[in-house]
Parts: sequence; C-alpha cells; structure tokens
Amino acid sequence: MEKTPDLTRRTLMKATATIAGIVPVMTAATTALGAEQTPPAAQAAPLSGGTAPQPTTLAEVPLSADVTLTIERRGQIALLGLNRPALQNRIDPDTFRALARALYDFDHDPSLRAVVLYGHGEHFSHGIDVDAFRKASAAGSPLAGVPRIVNPLNYGPGHRTKPLIVAVHGDTWNMAHELFLSADIRIAAANTQFGQDENTHGRFPGGGSTVRFVQEAGWGNAMRYMLTGNHWTADDAYRMGTLQEIAATPQAALERAIAIANKVAACGPLGVQTTLASAHLAIDASQGPAFAALGAQYGAVYRTNDFIEGVTAEAQGRAPVFHGN
Repeated sequence: MEKTPDLTRRTLMKATATIAGIVPVMTAATTALGAEQTPPAAQAAPLSGGTAPQPTTLAEVPLSADVTLTIERRGQIALLGLNRPALQNRIDPDTFRALARALYDFDHDPSLRAVVLYGHGEHFSHGIDVDAFRKASAAGSPLAGVPRIVNPLNYGPGHRTKPLIVAVHGDTWNMAHELFLSADIRIAAANTQFGQDENTHGRFPGGGSTVRFVQEAGWGNAMRYMLTGNHWTADDAYRMGTLQEIAATPQAALERAIAIANKVAACGPLGVQTTLASAHLAIDASQGPAFAALGAQYGAVYRTNDFIEGVTAEAQGRAPVFHGN
C-alpha cells in the first residue's frame, strides 16, 4: 500500500527541488555516457590485424518477488519484463538502471537480434515512481556514473542499434507511454488504456512524448490528449498510427510481440541494423533539439507553485486549482 505524502509546504518544496533535478541530470548523464561509447555496428568490424572486442552477454534474471526486471533469453531474442505489480509496475531508479544495463547488454550481444519489453501483472506500467526517485535523488541521477548503459527512452548518442518490440496491456501511462513510443514495433492488448496526464497534475511529459507523440500521431491528436490529460484506448492509438497491432488479451499481445521479434531475428542482422540506422538519420536531426531541451523544460515546470498544488491536490483527492506560477 502506498504511503500518504507529507503535505507540509516545506516537504513539498523539498520534493519539488529534488524531483526537478532528476531529468536534467539523467539526460546529461545519459548523453555524456552515450557519447563515450562505441556503437555496436562500429565494433563489429575491427581494423585488419586488430583484436575483436569481447561481446557483452545478456544474463537471464528469473522471475521472483525481489526482482524488478526479469530477463529471459529465447534463442536469438530476449524478453524484458517490468515486475513491480503491487505498485502498478511504476519505474523506480533501480528498475530504470536495470533496464538501461539490460538494453546495453542486449545491444552488444552478437547472439541476440531483437528484444521484447512487457509488464508482469495487471498493467504494463503507471510510469515513473515519483516518490522513489525523490528519495534516491540525494545520490544523483540513477544513471550518473553508471557504465555500459543505453537510455531506456532511446534518445541521445547512446540509443539502441537493434530493434525493440513492446507489448503493453492495462494502464500504460506517462513514462510508460514514452517507453512504448521509444519502441520500434508496438503491440497492445485490447484492454490497454494509454495516458499522458502530467498536465492535470501541474507537471510536464518530459520523457519524449512531446517529440514522438506529436511526430507520429499528428499535432492535433497528440495535443488532444496531452493538454487535456484524458486517457485513450488501444483503438484510438491504432487510429492515430502509434500502434501497429491490437491483440485480444495481454497474453496474446505478448505472444504476438514474440512472434514478430522472431521474424525480425530471422532476417539478416546487418540489414536490420542498417535499416534502423538509416531511419534514425531521417528523424534524429529534427528531434535532436527538442530532446536536448527537455531537461531544462522539465526542471522549470517542477519548480513552480502549480507543481506543488498538483501534488497537494492529488494527495488530498481534490481537483487542483492552478494559477500559472
């Protein structure tokens, strides 16, 4: 059961300051680390007479109560499962780090050609675990100083070079929707409810939806949901073009994602990676400035009185009253 927040203004101001620092630092850390890393495609072709690099092997992590990210290998594909069902799979710093490491290991493992991301339990995810990130903020960004990572939101120099297929179901909100948008192919169960409702809480969707949602669904469709905070269905997502297939049940969605991953894995791996690289050339230049500005924009909104009012109102179970400051 989630704890009732302390609603004193001093506590809320402290929470605001710490949360505001999370995304800018995390973005900068991820970008810096990505810039230092050699892309897998470049590593695959060492100079004549050179020594080939040792591959990183993605290790399995079986399902258990104390594991927040499961990892399963199935031939040439891997399955990554968010596993905090008691908290609607909210993503805390440990899970975010585990996902970043797993994606790096997958991307650098020559025996793996595609990866599937899904969620255990009733929901894919409610997004970021704000309270957990606030408590961990004293130690800095969850990715700061962590070697061999790929940004789970897949922007910056360290993005993936191999394909990710996502299977979602139930509630898929906020950062979870942004993880969904970062995937290359997307499958949803018919019961999926998408949400990007940060504005209704005095917050800001700072994980990439202001870039990808607008680009893929169109300005009006994206603004219809981000500005109102209304949720939308799998049918709506399919209509807008952000979703490729709808499956009848969560299990069917996962099975379909696995089937697609295996189909991708059967294709020529160099051709697949070159296809992704070519497609990124077409869109990264236009997306880059918007992604680069996200950290500062996110931090600015999270330092406002409206943010404090949103946190207070949500905890008190009432409608917030915003004043634009």
